[in-house]
Amino acid sequence: MCAYKIIRDSVHGSIRVDEPFLPLLESNELQRLHSVHQLGLANLVYPGANHTRLEHSLGTFAVASRMSSSLQISHDEDLLVRCAALLHDIGHLPYSHTFEMVLHEQFGIDHVEISKRLIRGEDSIVSEAERSVLGGLNLVVDALEGQGIDPGTVASLLDDAHRASLQQRTLESHEGQAHFNDRRYLRQMVSGVLDVDQLDYLVRDAHYTGVAYGVIDLDRLIDTVQIFNGDLVVEKGGVSAVEGMLVARALMFSSVYYHKTVRIAELMLAKAVERLGPEEIGEIFRMTDSTLLSHLVSKGGYFEKTATRIKYRRLFKKAFALSVLDIDEGQWSAVDALGEMAKRRAVEEDIAQRAGVDSGEVIIDVPSHELPVSEPRISLTDIRVIDGSRVRLLPKLSSIAQSLQNRRVHEWAVMVACPEEHKEKVARAAKKSIPI
Repeated sequence: MCAYKIIRDSVHGSIRVDEPFLPLLESNELQRLHSVHQLGLANLVYPGANHTRLEHSLGTFAVASRMSSSLQISHDEDLLVRCAALLHDIGHLPYSHTFEMVLHEQFGIDHVEISKRLIRGEDSIVSEAERSVLGGLNLVVDALEGQGIDPGTVASLLDDAHRASLQQRTLESHEGQAHFNDRRYLRQMVSGVLDVDQLDYLVRDAHYTGVAYGVIDLDRLIDTVQIFNGDLVVEKGGVSAVEGMLVARALMFSSVYYHKTVRIAELMLAKAVERLGPEEIGEIFRMTDSTLLSHLVSKGGYFEKTATRIKYRRLFKKAFALSVLDIDEGQWSAVDALGEMAKRRAVEEDIAQRAGVDSGEVIIDVPSHELPVSEPRISLTDIRVIDGSRVRLLPKLSSIAQSLQNRRVHEWAVMVACPEEHKEKVARAAKKSIPI
């Protein structure tokens, strides 16, 4: 009998981790996630949101196990999907998505690319000093190869399934079946519009924040998922459950992930990290939440000041904002342009000069520019639904899905924040400086 472990999880109950995955569980890359908050700095608003990326990784693994069983995919396919589910977030920087835009603007990559590099063994999170303490490395790449699993194949499942296959397939049942022998459903299970990642984080984040919006019918979703012509599809009877998931996702972004105070805290920290410069930014994927804060404190000055503000929740306050309701359709291009780093920092400098404050005390948030990078799935509702003998896209069957395609999950198009004592003069300056 193969060895296994039972891990008690507050969301899914008992999670069974079998022998092929035990070496992965003990890997340096996964163990680091014990010390990375799943929701960044959301615990400053929702005190219960102290769960970690490791918990989410295990939960994603558990959902993948259930979906694989329901779909009755082969043993080899099940092995690949569950490995990818367990490892999909090992490339997250400290505080999870907080520095996603910094990473994108500095290097043109995201945490998924780092995860893939770690899985393939192209990089390591363990420093030379840590190696001397550990005495040996437990690397993901070695654990995979030790079980006869190809790291490159596992890494490929992390690629965005929607971007990889933009053309939707709506052929009649059985017709052309032989032309669709690519196993796209494997990637879609891990990184698609209806993937195991979302199915865990919505339930988990709702549980720990105490926000009921993330509650979804997980059982129904898993029971109604099928494979058709090489794609992951949903039976028509599961449409209501899918609609519920999409609504939950939109509301969790509005109420939790893009809560005003959460955003301000994360942007304060992101600005400090951005000022570290490319060389140091390139190393922080090896850090955890606490070691990053300690690093900022050790540098003194602005960095220490920001870290101390975060530690004691002395956050900036909203000084000025433009509501999405006040932005005409023709103005969104100007809004998105303001989100580009060089433009955003130049306007922050201008506001600071007009207000007579330090430029480090002014931050601008442009969510519409960041969302496509940090969460490219947020407006995607094109889930395939089996309707009789055809596969139709969900928006053709659901007015809810149609409306969610155009719904913005953030209340403001542009927000300016600063220390509370400077709010009035920064607000006046922002009205003159923001080119919209």
